[in-house]
Amino acid sequence: MPTTQPKLVLSGARDIPFNKLVLSQSNVRRIKTGVTIEELAEDIARRTLLQSLSVRPIVGADGVETGVFEVPAGGRRFRALELLVKQKRLAKTAMVPCVVRNGGDGVSAEEDSLAENVQRQALHPLDQYRSFKTLVDQGLSEEEIAARFFVSVNVVKQRLRLTTVSEKLLAVYADEGMTLDQLTAFSVSGDHARQEQVWEGLSRSYNKEAYYIRRLLTESAVRVDDRRAQFVGIAAYEAAGGIVMRDLFTDDRGGWLQDPALLERLVDEKLKIEAQAIAGEGWLWVSAALDFKYGHTNGFRRLRGEPLDRSADEEAAYQVLKAEFDALNEQYDSADELPEEVDERLGELETAIAAFDNRPLRFDAAEIGRAGVFVSLDANGSLEIERGFVRPEDEPAVDHPSASAVEGSAPSDVGGRVYGVVQRAVIMIGGEPDHQGPSSAEDEEETIRPLSERLVIELTAHRTVALRDAVGCVFETAFLAVLHALALNAFGRLAHDTCLEISAKTTAFSAQAPGLKDTACAKRISERHAAWQERLPSSSVDLWSALADMGDDDRQALFAHCASLSINAVHEPWNRNKERQAHANHLAKAVSLDMAAAGWAPTVDTYLGRVPKARILEAVREAKGDGAAQLIDHLKKADMAAEAERLLAGSGWLPEPLRTSEPLVTDEFDHNEDEPEALPEFLAGDGERSEDEERDASHLLAAE
Repeated sequence: MPTTQPKLVLSGARDIPFNKLVLSQSNVRRIKTGVTIEELAEDIARRTLLQSLSVRPIVGADGVETGVFEVPAGGRRFRALELLVKQKRLAKTAMVPCVVRNGGDGVSAEEDSLAENVQRQALHPLDQYRSFKTLVDQGLSEEEIAARFFVSVNVVKQRLRLTTVSEKLLAVYADEGMTLDQLTAFSVSGDHARQEQVWEGLSRSYNKEAYYIRRLLTESAVRVDDRRAQFVGIAAYEAAGGIVMRDLFTDDRGGWLQDPALLERLVDEKLKIEAQAIAGEGWLWVSAALDFKYGHTNGFRRLRGEPLDRSADEEAAYQVLKAEFDALNEQYDSADELPEEVDERLGELETAIAAFDNRPLRFDAAEIGRAGVFVSLDANGSLEIERGFVRPEDEPAVDHPSASAVEGSAPSDVGGRVYGVVQRAVIMIGGEPDHQGPSSAEDEEETIRPLSERLVIELTAHRTVALRDAVGCVFETAFLAVLHALALNAFGRLAHDTCLEISAKTTAFSAQAPGLKDTACAKRISERHAAWQERLPSSSVDLWSALADMGDDDRQALFAHCASLSINAVHEPWNRNKERQAHANHLAKAVSLDMAAAGWAPTVDTYLGRVPKARILEAVREAKGDGAAQLIDHLKKADMAAEAERLLAGSGWLPEPLRTSEPLVTDEFDHNEDEPEALPEFLAGDGERSEDEERDASHLLAAE
């Protein structure tokens, strides 16, 4: 006969006066975590006790129950009730619902206490989200919900933010198809179709990290810290109907602007307003743009201005700042490390003092009428105003003297430059010319007339040959003459103000990556150029004197700067010269050029997004090995480029055209592996190439 399994009998429940309950020493919870006793007491006061206490009767020595009960499970609730009694918000004899365990089943009080805590299941985030949403629908605010459940408002906002996630993705998360981090990453965008599209794409990718999901969902948006957003202002963008996406789960640095087209329009409108205000200063032209290409001022003459004097109030404010700055420097002069607040204050003072030092410039009114201004944005979204550039076509017309032109006519002298006359003297012998001309044969014989043009040409030809011979024997003078010619070209002076047939042009690049002028190298060149521009006089005659008075170190530094501006190693379809490229490579070797150290890095924008997948894999393989390349070889082009950028970060890898150690080889160059074309002797370096170098060159040719 089969035996019938006995039915379970649950422990009985009863109400016990609070003053008949004591906390059991068998309670396993010793460390306070989570909701505090005070918060739990407030919760009980609001909605009374939601869970009964688990108690056991205390038996006396005679084995008889004493009427007092210990609480092994529910100790925190007991402490909360105890606090309410102490606060006189609950009577000592208030009846407390309890589940009474008799201990006759062999289960100890410690086991009851442990089971109550171990068997507890925290609420699933989706259940919490839906519960919060229900409360919001019932009329509670986020702050009220946070206060009632003793969580931060941000936790409530985070849970409610899941309303922006597609129900399809919520179902995937509920079925444990994705992690909470992945789910919250989708909340940066409210476009459910795009969310589902991204998740579908990730199913074929090994990279499903939350950061990558955010990148894909925000790739067409503009960060709040972008210079365009900083220039326009978030308030103005939102007032125009723009939407800002926020990520409540990570540091999003302000979020993303979802409408780039609107932002571009607002930038153009504000730039136009700023340009109109600057044009009111009297400039001939104002050119405003988000950014200008590197070298946009090449060929322009830069006006010199005098800094405006400070007002009495400005001078007083400047002295106060300077005194505080000097006092802090003196106080912490011997300190090994500055306190954080002092370091921050010194930075603020330096910025404020620099604002006083960088005074607006006062320009000559006549010069302003022929010059212009470039207006753009710097990296922080502030206006970058470059005043006082004269285009070659706006230079004043140079009047050729008539037959009656003589020395002593009054030129127009503006800002140290002479306009209105040709600086070419008519050769005269003795005093002032007679403007009336000879009146008789006797007068003609007694009057010294200018030499004929033919004779002057012949005489000066002799002088030129002699001058060439003499200067060719004196390095210092030759060096000075070439430097003078280079400086005239480099700093916008009139290039014909030298007798040397030497010109050094700075070529503008026909194509360049965005942000080239903001690179470290470009900034150093600009700073160096501006320093020399400020130091050198504007007159070509004065320039010669200034160069002659310079020390050797300064002359050499200026020579190097001017010469460097003429370098053009750009490989362009219309300018492909093998010797020229080889010379650029030897020049790079001579200065130990390392493009990685100079700041270039392979990114999606600079390289990886603009070459075939095979090139991307080749780059990763060269820098990180076959294993790294195999990690991404199955990805689509865009994903592969993004992952390659991450893998190559800090590796120092460079594409062939940027490598100094190998000569540049392209399919446009004639190349014979058996008989490599010899270089000129002065470029030949150490001699013939080694077998390894030949093999490398062949490899490069094959790769192309």
